[in-house]
Amino acid sequence: MAKREKLVVIGGVAAGMSAASKARRMAPEMDITVFEKSGFVSFGSCGLPYFVGGVIPTHEKLIVRTPEQFAKNNIAVHVHHEVTHIDLGEKKVHVRNLESGAEFEEPFDKLVITTGGHAAKPPIPGIDLPGIFPLRIIEDGLAIRRWIQEKRAQKAVIVGGGYIGLEMAEAFRNLGLQVTVLEMLPQVLPNVDADMAELAQEELLRQQVDLQLEHKVEGFEGKGRVEAVVANGKAFPADIVLLAIGVRPSAKLAEEAGVALGQTGAVAVNERQETNVPGVYAAGDVAEAFHLVLKRPAYIPLGTTANKQGRVAGANVAGGNAKFPGIVGTAVVKVFDLQVARTGLTLAEAKREGLNAEETRIKHHAIGHYMPNPTPLHVKLVYEAGSHRLLGAQMVGQQGAAKRIDVIAAALHAGWTVSDLGKLDLSYAPPFAPVWDPILVAANVASKA
Repeated sequence: MAKREKLVVIGGVAAGMSAASKARRMAPEMDITVFEKSGFVSFGSCGLPYFVGGVIPTHEKLIVRTPEQFAKNNIAVHVHHEVTHIDLGEKKVHVRNLESGAEFEEPFDKLVITTGGHAAKPPIPGIDLPGIFPLRIIEDGLAIRRWIQEKRAQKAVIVGGGYIGLEMAEAFRNLGLQVTVLEMLPQVLPNVDADMAELAQEELLRQQVDLQLEHKVEGFEGKGRVEAVVANGKAFPADIVLLAIGVRPSAKLAEEAGVALGQTGAVAVNERQETNVPGVYAAGDVAEAFHLVLKRPAYIPLGTTANKQGRVAGANVAGGNAKFPGIVGTAVVKVFDLQVARTGLTLAEAKREGLNAEETRIKHHAIGHYMPNPTPLHVKLVYEAGSHRLLGAQMVGQQGAAKRIDVIAAALHAGWTVSDLGKLDLSYAPPFAPVWDPILVAANVASKA
């Protein structure tokens, strides 16, 4: 009887469980084991701010499948198990049971590394004080809610004005906390252009968020717990602090084993999610992805990419020939009553790349102007001068931005010009769009530029 091929997956959230599940569907006889350092697998981490803010009542709502459910499909999932070393020569991983302290080795024939990313944590004085939290896993969300309840927190300081920071500003305001956001840059949301970010900044102020731009954190103060955040020489009182200053790839384990990293610091992979080591794959927030506009690998950690890359890795582990073509950096964030969406390159990013880029920005009704409560949608298109090749777009508004941005993403995948975009046959009904959709208006204005 032939030996069953053994797959080990390191990390059990989006990419990891997508890989394990796809491999199981394609290779019913494969022996599959997953090791996850935290206590949960297969959960919606992007829903954590809404759990903290009380929109989602329990953390169980975030869980897609449990280890017990995976076991019914013959996928062995071990939570609270950390892989501490990968031995590529012997084809085995060293594992520590974080509950018992026991250590053991697990052999593999194929390996998928999905160790994800971790919240950036710079060496700032006082950063380890109790009451300072990241938000990456369910345990973080539970700890934040518990701290707010037990300490009767009234004042929250958020360090960082990116996606998580602004989503958590709303979450804390929903809980009745006073909120201060400290951002070292001159704008929030650094992956949109400054004029579009200004719309989000106005919304934050309207929602009584104390927004402090160009404020670099110098330290955290407190006796036994955090009591203040010091930035630009000023102390901002805090009962709780959220660190939201970016995500870094958790690639140390892979790198120490001899798996090559790319220029971004994440694991370098090809379109099959293969690393430089035969039989070893990587996917999700630990890995790079090919950027279709930049034409090179990039590091843009998003859950959508993680699930797709994991699926590709799982198919190829099982003998398939799946390919992940790449990304264009499509993302959307809810900032209180605003939707802020982006894809491709901003004008600032395009110019940093040395591209001869131009922009067109328009404001148009998101729905029929005669419908109840119509609101404006701001649309910016970024394109190459001369050729008018589409490079990216941003949209901000109370209605219609979140999914309209996907039209632009599809156009970027196709390599369209703004003229191509303006010829689209888009849907129309007054409750959903005006007869001239904002996308078409922006494309037609850009085509005349």
